[in-house]
Amino acid sequence: MKKSLILLFCTCTVVVQAQKFIAEKSAVSFFSKATIEDIKADNAKSSSIFNSETGEIAFSFPIKEFKFDKKLMQEHFNEKYMDSEKYPKSTFQGKIIDYQMTGTGAQSVKAQGKLTIHGITKDIDVPGTFEVEGNKITMKSKFMVKLEDYEVPRPQLLWKNIAEEIEISIDFTFKPYEAK
Repeated sequence: MKKSLILLFCTCTVVVQAQKFIAEKSAVSFFSKATIEDIKADNAKSSSIFNSETGEIAFSFPIKEFKFDKKLMQEHFNEKYMDSEKYPKSTFQGKIIDYQMTGTGAQSVKAQGKLTIHGITKDIDVPGTFEVEGNKITMKSKFMVKLEDYEVPRPQLLWKNIAEEIEISIDFTFKPYEAK
């Protein structure tokens, strides 16, 4: 009986640990289609955790890690628009809805939760894909964010340089979390 309980406890511990996944690779980018010049930036320094049992997900990305083609754009982005010293990161906390851990191929899912940008938190629902391959999970999403919703200023003189809505793309690959 004692050996059975120990075996059951060990099995449950493995199952509980396998329910949590951390981002192995991450890519967050944004794109602004504008009259004068399109603006694109990429960030590969995001972190994320996903609980496959509950669907809960959280991610965080440092604002200063967005990389632009032009250094001056990056400087203006951090100093004039995003106030990176005051608001050093953006976060999302929520749930992935309608996913199957045993599914094959990409599944259409929805994420619901709270997105914080520039110190402002808003409820969002965004579409995405969820795919399980072996012990890895890939999640992708592409959605629009209105700058005014997050009180991100647009320049008065150069308002045609920055779109009112920014397309955000997220691509995470998760691996099982292993407690150390």
